[in-house]
Amino acid sequence: MIANEGEFTVESLNVSKARGQKKVPVESIALRAGWGIEGDAHAGDWHRQVSLLADEDVDGMRAVLPSIGPGDFAENVTTRGVSVAELPVGARLELGTAVLEVTQIGKECHEGCEIRAIVGDCVMPRRGIFAKVVESGEVRRGDRGRYRF
Repeated sequence: MIANEGEFTVESLNVSKARGQKKVPVESIALRAGWGIEGDAHAGDWHRQVSLLADEDVDGMRAVLPSIGPGDFAENVTTRGVSVAELPVGARLELGTAVLEVTQIGKECHEGCEIRAIVGDCVMPRRGIFAKVVESGEVRRGDRGRYRF
């Protein structure tokens, strides 16, 4: 069971200009309340503005496909030190100077998932989470984050 609050590290920040493209690691992102990540294809007025995945969940996939890197599961934020899939809907995440609220745990896997085709599995549908931005701010790779619920 996960504690009601704790810290983690932002391992990677990943964005894509268009939907359906692999996300590319960047050093920093700007998050806008009610919108999401500036310049990311999934930003907008909806509940899945930012996606997060724990790097610990990716580790098992790397055992099968060592070339898996940040953003390959289309996650915007790759974390280390928290099992994001165990955070409840409504949990608050402080990333850099921004604040997010968890809105969804997991998702249906889309058709044509490259990782699933190669490895036979994909962790994002089961272990990824989604959040909306409730306070604008900046996040840099390597920042410490906090969660609470």
